[in-house]
Amino acid sequence: MLRLDQIKLNPDQKEDALRARAAKLLRVAAGDILSLRVLRRAVDAREELTLVYTLAAEVRNEQQVLRRCHDRRVSVYEPKLYALPDAVAAPEIRPIVVGAGPAGLFAALVLSRCGARPILLERGQPTERRVRDVEAFWSGGELDTESNVQFGEGGAGAFSDGKLNTGTRDLRHRWILEQMVACGAPDTILTDAKPHVGTDKLHITLQNLRRELQNHGADIRFGHRLDKVHVKDGRLTAIDVTGPEGTYTLPARQVILAPGHSARDTFAMLHTAGAAMEQKPFAVGVRIEHRQADMDAVQYKTYAGHPGLGAASYKLACHLPDGRSAFSFCVCPGGQVVAAASETGQVVTNGMSEYARDRENINGALLINVTPADFGSDHPLAGVEFQRKLEKDAFALGGGDYRAPCQRLADFLAGRPSTGPGSVLPSYRPGVVYTDLHRCLPPFVAKAMEHALPLLEQRLRGYAQPDALLTAVESRSSSPVRIIRDGSGQSNIRGLYPCGEGAGYAGGILSAAADGIRAAEQILNTIREDTP
Repeated sequence: MLRLDQIKLNPDQKEDALRARAAKLLRVAAGDILSLRVLRRAVDAREELTLVYTLAAEVRNEQQVLRRCHDRRVSVYEPKLYALPDAVAAPEIRPIVVGAGPAGLFAALVLSRCGARPILLERGQPTERRVRDVEAFWSGGELDTESNVQFGEGGAGAFSDGKLNTGTRDLRHRWILEQMVACGAPDTILTDAKPHVGTDKLHITLQNLRRELQNHGADIRFGHRLDKVHVKDGRLTAIDVTGPEGTYTLPARQVILAPGHSARDTFAMLHTAGAAMEQKPFAVGVRIEHRQADMDAVQYKTYAGHPGLGAASYKLACHLPDGRSAFSFCVCPGGQVVAAASETGQVVTNGMSEYARDRENINGALLINVTPADFGSDHPLAGVEFQRKLEKDAFALGGGDYRAPCQRLADFLAGRPSTGPGSVLPSYRPGVVYTDLHRCLPPFVAKAMEHALPLLEQRLRGYAQPDALLTAVESRSSSPVRIIRDGSGQSNIRGLYPCGEGAGYAGGILSAAADGIRAAEQILNTIREDTP
């Protein structure tokens, strides 16, 4: 097989034209191409908008074609594929996975496929009930602190854009995508340069993945929260779990801890138990919301609205004079700003898109980096308290009923309260209160945003348009704590394997899932070594 890079079409051309382009590059007749497969598809909107493809081609007389074709865009295609570890005999004390976000789900999938029959504990609810609980909260009902945007099957990513791109390279990534497609995710995630599932498709995928786990012997327990770890001579011996019928104890030799970035009570419990952890930098800010049509027009120009392009996105960053950074995060084209609180009396915002990305607005986080020096304490959990204060201040400014404080961008830069929206209407439910965000943001964050917005406007015209809406507060971009692990993947509490975004080791669905798989591989090695 040959790999062909940088094959370009304009949006009006059909992919049938790729064969002729490939034949011309390889200097062969189209009939000499035995098969042609798209490996990657990207949109290049920097100058004249084009679709850029990477292809895998099977050709007659491959060696002759290679000798004749002297083009850097052509190379031998030798994909390296991830292989599951060898199967093990199920141990008497079953491995336990805590948390059913990406890290926990894929750790459990590998363990179950390899015969280890794990127990998967998730404090939240399965997708079907979780969707109902979240919708009830967004409609003005009570916040369920155990079933919300943060807690439940799929983790926080279950209510997001479902982005699957990552800046890291790992053989496990392709395998993860293939498992998701097998469970109902759109097959475009295998080829898109910036793949996304969308919340609606991800919910279907999660339900099918649950069935796959159960079919391979996993014991999945929803509404079961880890409350205590028992440690003897530095080694994990058991855990206490609270479920619908009360609290019970499970013997434990290996526990994969994939708690998610909002499991604050779990962090506190582990700190009390002696688990080594440290403060970690993260970022806070607001959700910025524009009309999708405006962003499409800026980036796609005459092709704006073309059905072959989808909704435009963006990725922005700048460095500020005071040494801080401002950047976009979790951009949700054609999506909505969502209420993402998991504790009472606090307002948290996030973003979400369905697969079609067809709503009126695009939103993304506008974040400013924060470091442990900003936390005001050297306690390992000081970052958690920093987040809580922001969220409580936003709750109070929003009126104390989970409405979010909101401000037009022009008013924010002018330092005056907003009294209503302009051309951009807010998508956040249960609603917004127009105000001055300087009243709930830390001064250094507000100042950094004021400096950043004109700079980001230079990178993307229309980003700092006067009617863009800022909704506060975005505070859960990543975990504020890292649970320290060694080269074997274990905490100083032996047998405890922290992983994923919540433990401080990943950033996004794909990288978290891969980190969970690595933890499962380490446990399988341990089980294999302990087997007589």
